[in-house]
Amino acid sequence: MFTGIVACTGRIQRIASRSGGVRMTIVPRRPLGRLALGESIAVSGACLTVTGRGGRGFTVDVSPETLRRTTLGTFETGTAVNLERALSLGDRLGGHIVQGHVDGVGTLEQIKPDRQWLLYRFRAPKAVETLLVEKGSVTIDGVSLTVFSCRGSAFTVALIPHTLARTTLADRRPGDRVNVEADVLMKLVASMVRQKTAPRRARRA
Repeated sequence: MFTGIVACTGRIQRIASRSGGVRMTIVPRRPLGRLALGESIAVSGACLTVTGRGGRGFTVDVSPETLRRTTLGTFETGTAVNLERALSLGDRLGGHIVQGHVDGVGTLEQIKPDRQWLLYRFRAPKAVETLLVEKGSVTIDGVSLTVFSCRGSAFTVALIPHTLARTTLADRRPGDRVNVEADVLMKLVASMVRQKTAPRRARRA
C-alpha cells in the first residue's frame, strides 16, 4: 500500500531479460533507507518487489504481465522513475490510498501554463474513464494528484512547482504515455453498483 507521495526519483542502471520478464537495477537519486529483500516498492506507479541490493542500487523483477499492462515495458537504461516505499503503520497519509496496481496506460495531451502552476491534460485509458470525478484522486506514474476537471476520457490535473521538482512529471511531453491508477474507493463503489444492477439486467433480458 502506498500514498502517491514520491520519496525520490531514480534511474534504471541495467535491464536484463529473465524468464520472459526483465530484472531492473535501479539507483535512487538519494538514499531511500535500507531496503529489505522482499519489500514492496512503487516504481513509477507499479508495485514491485525488491529482489536484490548492491552498492547504491537495488533490483526488481518485472513480470511479462506488468510489462504488457504498464509503461515499464518501454523503459531503457537511463530512464528516470518515481520511487516510493510502502506505507508503514503510523505514517501520515499525505496523498491517497494507492495500491500500485496500474489500471491502464494513458497519454499526456497538453501542458498549459497557469501562473505558477502547470495544467496537464491526459487522455485516460478505457478502464479508468468512468472512475474519474472532479476533485477526486488519480495516480499518474505513481504520483497522487487531484482531478481538476474531467470530460469524457480527458482529465486535467494542476501541478505545483514542488511536484514538478520532486518527480519525473516535469520531463513529460505531449504524446508521452503514463501509468494511470484510479482511486481504489471509486473502484470499490463501481464494483458494488455493478453487482447490484447485474441481476436487474438479467431479469429484463
